[in-house]
Amino acid sequence: MAEFPFPGLNLALATPFDARGRLDLTRLESLIERYIASGIRGFVLSSGTGMHVYLSKEESKELVEQGSKIINGRAKVIVQTSALLVEEVVDRTKHAAECGADGVMVLPPFFEGPTDEEDIFAFYAEASKGGLPIIGYNVPHAVGIEITPSLLSKLSEIPNFCTAKDSSGDLGKQASLIRTRLPIMNGADPLVPYALFAGAAGLIWGGANIAPKSCAAVVEAAQAGDWHLVRERWRALEPIMSLIWQGDYVQSVYAASKITGFDAGKPRRPLNALPPKKMIALRMALGELKKAEKV
Repeated sequence: MAEFPFPGLNLALATPFDARGRLDLTRLESLIERYIASGIRGFVLSSGTGMHVYLSKEESKELVEQGSKIINGRAKVIVQTSALLVEEVVDRTKHAAECGADGVMVLPPFFEGPTDEEDIFAFYAEASKGGLPIIGYNVPHAVGIEITPSLLSKLSEIPNFCTAKDSSGDLGKQASLIRTRLPIMNGADPLVPYALFAGAAGLIWGGANIAPKSCAAVVEAAQAGDWHLVRERWRALEPIMSLIWQGDYVQSVYAASKITGFDAGKPRRPLNALPPKKMIALRMALGELKKAEKV
């Protein structure tokens, strides 16, 4: 079996916006440089945390072009190329390949899309014509389709389909995917150390925008097999990772990242900045992470 291409921590980058809600490419460069200096060796551009569905196709392509150019081979680049039309997925994927991306993340067909496994297989088989390794996206509460162990096994027959990111938040179901012995990536922030212990092949982690050094340290300890150290390093992260998963996820990541020094601006409408009442709980959950994240 070929070596898994996306091990460890892949940060689902929060797309930076300026005060008028436009892409802020100057801030993009600053953020990427600081994340690389903090130990990040994989990025997801136009991620869910980065408000993919609220970027135009042209904006997403510009983000991918500039982000890939800034990273310049110093870290892996995954691009979300999800779209309602599979032809657009292929187009976006080919563009990502032209920009030097290492792989793409693709939602199954959503918004009243098919739920039959054969149709989902056909969708990903067509999407694979974009030419890059595909990470399927298991987020059943959002799209109404669950990637089960049997479906994962079928999808893995597609040459470019390399893994699935599980954002279900259900460790038991993720463990059942891992037991297929096919590589699985965890996408549920509160489950990080438990998913790594269960055998997840890698992480796509939106909350790592907030505390990249601390998150990278957890993964480093897990890769060394030092589970006592994992538990110790996770202790500081656990409150904030649990809190953001309870609701207002994107808004919370943007707000918390600003506090720790990784300011991506405000999330784009229709999302609003986190209200003051929720900011109190957010600051409490962050604890000493602001001090720990100085680069």
